[in-house]
Amino acid sequence: MPLAAFSLALGAAFLHATWNVLLAGARDSEAATAVATLCGVVLLAPVALITGGVSDAALPFAGVSAALHVGYLALLARAYQGGEVSVVYPVSRGTAPVLILAFGALFLNEGASAVAVAGVVAVSAGVFLVGGHRPAAAPELHVRRDLLFGFAVALTIAAYTLVDAEGVDHAQAPAYLFLLLAPSSVVYAGALALRGRPLRAELRPGAFLTGACIVGAYGSVLAALRLADAAPVAAVRESSVVIAALLAAVFLNERVDGRRLSGALCVVAGVAAIAYS
Repeated sequence: MPLAAFSLALGAAFLHATWNVLLAGARDSEAATAVATLCGVVLLAPVALITGGVSDAALPFAGVSAALHVGYLALLARAYQGGEVSVVYPVSRGTAPVLILAFGALFLNEGASAVAVAGVVAVSAGVFLVGGHRPAAAPELHVRRDLLFGFAVALTIAAYTLVDAEGVDHAQAPAYLFLLLAPSSVVYAGALALRGRPLRAELRPGAFLTGACIVGAYGSVLAALRLADAAPVAAVRESSVVIAALLAAVFLNERVDGRRLSGALCVVAGVAAIAYS
């Protein structure tokens, strides 16, 4: 794997973990999510306009993905409203590839290699270690809530990943991302506004920073994929699970002990095995 591709994939992991921690640390994670994604759309618009390249065949996929992203944004923001990044993030990011692998095996007649099965076992062990950790500050019901949200977010990630895998073949990546992110962010922000949730309080420079991280994470992955194969890029990219846990410990004061960190490492190893299978 070229050093440039490794650096881009690792940068994408850091950016992805960073914007999740920023949203979790906001006073109102739901409002912050709405504003940050709208800021990301504003930053992405000129890039999408310049690159262009969208065919009519991409529109149905972008529409379905946009609807799925509304659910993704809503679930993720709700999970971080009082939830812990060090539980929600590894569960959601680790379970999604497992769900995609299972879908391929059950409905697309795609076999699962021994390495992939080992990856599933590693992810499962990691989720158990993360979810089995119950410090006094996080009682059982609280951890169970974070686990359920993590699994729900994973379902949406798996669903839109399968849709986007087909849709991006019919459009340039920046334009396709704009087509799905613009409507989903507007719908989500509109839904919050209709519920009387104030968004103006989150209109601050940090929102543009979060939006830039959202767009930058995706762009870095695309750049890495131009330089290296998908499997090693995906494996390095999922190091964000460990990065998010460490950032949550430092900036959100979450208790990330050896057990929870070991669980995050197991998730990374499992996803890497699935990526290479």
